[in-house]
Amino acid sequence: MELLAVRNTPVMEIIEDSKIENTSKTRFIEANTVNVSLSHLKEECIIPVFAKDNETTISHYEFVNTVQDALHEILGHNAHLKLDIRVSHVIKGRIPSAIGKPAKELLEHEKTIYYERMAFVFEIPEIYEVINGNRINLCVGGVRAYNQENLFSKKSIEKFKVFVGYQNTVCTNLCIATDGLKADLRVSSTMELKQKVYELFNSYDRQSHVNTMKSMLNHKISEEEFAHLVGKMKMYNYQSKEAKKQLFPITITETQINSIVKDYHTDIDFMKADDGTINFWNLYNLFTEANKSTYIDVNFERNANAYEFIQYLTNFKANEVSNWYLD
Repeated sequence: MELLAVRNTPVMEIIEDSKIENTSKTRFIEANTVNVSLSHLKEECIIPVFAKDNETTISHYEFVNTVQDALHEILGHNAHLKLDIRVSHVIKGRIPSAIGKPAKELLEHEKTIYYERMAFVFEIPEIYEVINGNRINLCVGGVRAYNQENLFSKKSIEKFKVFVGYQNTVCTNLCIATDGLKADLRVSSTMELKQKVYELFNSYDRQSHVNTMKSMLNHKISEEEFAHLVGKMKMYNYQSKEAKKQLFPITITETQINSIVKDYHTDIDFMKADDGTINFWNLYNLFTEANKSTYIDVNFERNANAYEFIQYLTNFKANEVSNWYLD
């Protein structure tokens, strides 16, 4: 894939979302996350190590900075990048001199922290498309979850998740296609990590992704079909193993399904039409909005699953073929 060059200013500008107040509508993920800055990760967080040999892991800061460097080389110095970092599951500690001190008496310099899970997104506003009046900007992001590493062993290959896709500026919903996600990227150095990011860029078909999302506008379902879909999604997890093999796998939770139903009636941007119908683009955004409640460590996979599922339903509707989820 050839990313578009942007010819505006000779300086790459990094705008961090941690410097502005985030409401729930402007977060790409919610769950139990908080917003932090890149400088916070660099200067105020310790770096976990592999316990048996005391070798350092690739830190959250190094991960974000490596992807930033890759974008710098791909886009040149003239792109404006909007960075949003979300973290969860803080791991607290203290310096040796504070051993035995009551927690409530600890001074700030005596505390240590790092975050078990971290997700980030670089939004690239200059490279965008418009779908049904919604501007979607190209974005690149990643996830690191230390709970998926064996930190009690010797240093080994480390796991990361990286994606390239789009972000809907109306609601900051991420739009991740299957070929834009590497959910099990394993590397041993930042150099190797950067190379894997390049490979992802090259394999991602941006135009095909956009065309698929635009095609979602061409088909819709009735209120009755929507109700049927909701019921079948709730039934999915209770099917037998053999029955599930014949069905499209979905990873959405029942709580998120309830959120989709609520937003079908109330979401000002993507709710049903007056006659109760809803096109698949709006339905897709109801899914990605609900997915914001997914924890960091599986968020991107569920987002990609939502894309695949809506694409699957769209294809059946376009070909006027019966489908278990809709009939």
